Amino acid sequence: MAIIYAKSKGLTDKPMHYCPGCTHGLVHKLVAESLVELGELENAVGVAPVGCAGYAYDYFNCDMQQAAHGRAPAVATGIKRVLPDRTVFTYQGDGDLAAIGTAEIVHAAMRGEKITTIFINNAIYGMTGGQMAPTTMVGQRATTAPWGRDPSQCGSPIRMAELLSTLDGTAYAERVTVVDIPHLNRAKRAIQKALFLQKENAGFTFVEVLSICPTNWGMDPAGAIDWLKGNMIPYYPLGVVKDCRREGNVV
Repeated sequence: MAIIYAKSKGLTDKPMHYCPGCTHGLVHKLVAESLVELGELENAVGVAPVGCAGYAYDYFNCDMQQAAHGRAPAVATGIKRVLPDRTVFTYQGDGDLAAIGTAEIVHAAMRGEKITTIFINNAIYGMTGGQMAPTTMVGQRATTAPWGRDPSQCGSPIRMAELLSTLDGTAYAERVTVVDIPHLNRAKRAIQKALFLQKENAGFTFVEVLSICPTNWGMDPAGAIDWLKGNMIPYYPLGVVKDCRREGNVV
């Protein structure tokens, strides 16, 4: 029988633990396929922090390193500086990267560290029970914001791709999503470009992926996708935010 589709060699055979409808698994697939297609799987080192993304070391079929909560960019910086020929990436959620690890990601980008960060933005703390994150939408309910996020008390959601793009060391930043096949294809191209630019020593590269969390949003997967389209994409617009090659200012 002809094989039409096979699981990427970039993933292990371990069953994933993610909740039904969670899009972490889709992003894992795209990262794994990108590493294989770029010929970098055997050369790659991934860094997984704490949170839902903390189990990524069980799923990627490459060298992986665990980091303390929020510290993945610092750990990745050390790995890349010691092993500059490796393709080094971090895989982080919004509570990890945009809250606890804000300093680490900002300073890694500011220095132009030649690493790639895959940032999963599902607008909430996932693993720890659905608390409000820096990315939680105004009015969105969370366990720590039962009446919805109030901007007068909590400010507005942080746009990480735009923030990091203001730093000279950021070579590439793009925001994508994985809610359907066309968007999946665009997300994969963005991840591949970020990894390719790392190999070209362009500087820090960053891909933000708008994702769903049906469990903590209290929705079914189809409803969560509709909510993302109607609420997150208007505030977090998709597309390239910064590309040093287009702007002619390679770091």
